[in-house]
Formats: sequence, structure tokens, C-alpha cells
Amino acid sequence: MIPCIDFGGDGPALHFLHANGYPPECYRPLITRLTERYHVFSMRQRPLWPDSKPEEIADWHPLTDDFLQFLDEHPTGASIAIGHSLGGIVALRAALRQPERFRALVLIDPVLFPPPMVAFIRLIQVLGLSYRLNPYIPEALRRRRIFENRASLTEGYRRKSVFRNLSNPNLEDCVDGLTRPRPDGKYELLYSPEWEAHIYATGIWHDMDLWRALPNLNIPFLIIRGAETETFWNSTARRVLQKVPATRVVTIPQATHLVPLEWPDEVNRAIQEFLQENL
Repeated sequence: MIPCIDFGGDGPALHFLHANGYPPECYRPLITRLTERYHVFSMRQRPLWPDSKPEEIADWHPLTDDFLQFLDEHPTGASIAIGHSLGGIVALRAALRQPERFRALVLIDPVLFPPPMVAFIRLIQVLGLSYRLNPYIPEALRRRRIFENRASLTEGYRRKSVFRNLSNPNLEDCVDGLTRPRPDGKYELLYSPEWEAHIYATGIWHDMDLWRALPNLNIPFLIIRGAETETFWNSTARRVLQKVPATRVVTIPQATHLVPLEWPDEVNRAIQEFLQENL
């Protein structure tokens, strides 16, 4: 059985897929709001499985296989899929492969780049240069893994620019999700830096399959992006709208790629309005 968290809640089934490096618990402020209307499940993706190894995958397609297997293991009928970043691509590929399994699809700042960027990443991958040219990979591999105590951990994360828009309570929830206590009283990262780097190294280069299949998507489709994101560009949004004109795109002001962690109220409001109008 694929591990997951059942966050509970009443209503239709909703599956939330987390980003690379961010376990499901990081999203508790958003997911708690979603449980007011939906029964929320969050599969732990392969990097969070016990004894999983990065070399098991060469691209992101197996992560979608995992999600579809998870749906087989939890037969809730046609459900809602919401994915952030990597999780958005996993959900999108699943909905394109087996649309009958989904009532609606919500992507939050998905790692979806236009075809010229896909071609460039493909070239880098073919030349074996991903670990040398992708700036996120050395950053991930340098990530601190062990922390002396909870106070220093939170203080250190508060100083990181990536978390600048998170309120203190939301940062506390994020830290709870990112780490776990050790028997010696210290804290350690839950998400392996090696896995995080490997996900960066193996993504995007096969994504022309997404662009070719997008016109076939015929379920309610929402994309939420941060106004300051470096991941889901305005040009990508325009290209998606050309492929699927019925898509709704919502941009959250003063938000980055971590928009669901930064502004859970606003993201929840956009999701709830969209689902109430379309289901």
C-alpha cells in the first residue's frame, strides 16, 4: 500500500499531491480549510517512501503511475485532484491518461514550461549535464539535514528568503512538515536532499506529451499561480489557454511559487469558488 495521510473531512473525495521537498503536512493550513467541504487524502510521493531510491526513476512518469495505483487502493469514485508544483504535473498527467477518474483538476503553480524550454531541458538531459547546469540541484544537495533544536530550526528558516511571505504560524506548520524529531533531541529533514535533487534532474524533459494531450482535457480545470513565481510563467498560462480555452487561471498577488503555503486563505477561496461553480 502506498503511504498517505487521511486528513478527514466531510464531502467528496479530494486528493492533494505535494511538491518536491515539501511533505503533505507542510500544507496543513490550506488542507484544514479544504476539509470543511471535502474529504482530503494526501499520498506521500515516492521520495517519502521507506527505503525508496532516487535511481528507481528516470523521469516523472512513474510518479503518476504511483498516483493511479493509489487511487486503485483507495476507490473513492471520481474525485478532485489538486497538486502543487511537481504534484500538479503528477495530477495533470493522471487526468490526461484516465480522465474518467476525476471530477475536477486544480494545479497550483505547476512545473509546466513552454515547449522551447522543454527542448532545452531535454538537450541538457541527453548530454548528461543536469547535475551541472540546474541551479536547484547543488542548492538541494547543500541543504542542512540535522538541526540542534526546534528553536534554532525555526529561526534559521525564518531567515530564508524563500519563506519571506509565510506568516509565523504558517512557517511553524511548514517546519513541522519538513522535519521530524530524533531520539537524541535533534531534528532531521524528512525529505532526502538526494531525492529532491534527483527530482529536479529528471523533470520537464518529457513534458511535450503534456502539451500534445492538453487539448483533450475536458474536465473543470483551474490553475492558481503566484504573481511573483519563477515557475509558471504568464506566457505558459497564455499557451495553456490556447490549448484549453475553458481553463480558469487565478493569479495571487504578492505570492511566489510557494503560494499555497504563503496565502492558504486566498488559495482556498479560489479553489472553493471554482469547485462550487463547476461541480
